[in-house]
Amino acid sequence: MRPYRIFAIGEVLWDMLPTGKKVGGAPGNFAYHCRKLGADADMISRVGDDELGRELLDFYRSVGLSTDYIVVDREHPTGAVDVELDADGQARYVFRDDVAWDHLQADADTLALLQTADAICYGTLAGRRAESLRALEAMIAAPPKTTLRVFDVNLRAPHYTPETVLALLETADILKLNDEELPIIVSMLGQSMTDPAAQAKWLIDRYGYKLLVLTRGESGSLLVTAETTLGCLISDYCSRPVLVVDTVGAGDAFTAAAVIGFLNGRPLDEINRTASDLAAKVCTYPGAMTP
Repeated sequence: MRPYRIFAIGEVLWDMLPTGKKVGGAPGNFAYHCRKLGADADMISRVGDDELGRELLDFYRSVGLSTDYIVVDREHPTGAVDVELDADGQARYVFRDDVAWDHLQADADTLALLQTADAICYGTLAGRRAESLRALEAMIAAPPKTTLRVFDVNLRAPHYTPETVLALLETADILKLNDEELPIIVSMLGQSMTDPAAQAKWLIDRYGYKLLVLTRGESGSLLVTAETTLGCLISDYCSRPVLVVDTVGAGDAFTAAAVIGFLNGRPLDEINRTASDLAAKVCTYPGAMTP
């Protein structure tokens, strides 16, 4: 059986950590972990024609990620995020504006490439500017209906609007979000319920998602589905405590493992356990891409 063909669309950048810069950006992190889990995963993005861009491309090649679909933008700089960590290792992100990945383009070759995808993954950051949002929406629409569309909400204030979030909610087969994002989404939709499982089920009923993934940090993860073939409809799991170095990229690793598990038709509890344990492992290393 051939490896799953997966594309991550959106931002590629440097995380400027207190200890030095690390390659980051949710799409790159997601694609990296998909590759580690055996998928044929690539990124669709842009970097600047600058030293940071060249270093970024060299790094991706060094870890086995293709850079064939990362365009070198000669007008805008490579993306970067200043990452501040609190005493518990929790990350706060300050994104630099008007960078290369803000100018995604859905050209004919890219749209044709996406028709080969088994899954695509995208978030709100890729649509923070009108130009890139239009391109993102065209890329989401390009693959066949059988392609799994994964919306990793990834809210980073002030880089999203309710209109963008609500539009992207309509596009997905899998919705992935964390326990801070879930009540924001539910509130946007005019609901006042507070129980996470009830909120998740309501979203599935409203949008017809095949899977909803809710990560809750040290409180574990909740997976909810309407797919009876996955063994159960709700899975609640918490990994053993680990010594957290930082949480950068843990959610992206979780998403990668959950998508691969879902594509393989694994039982819901197994998907949850595998993804949660991988995310916990990532937390024991600095930066997003673990050895």
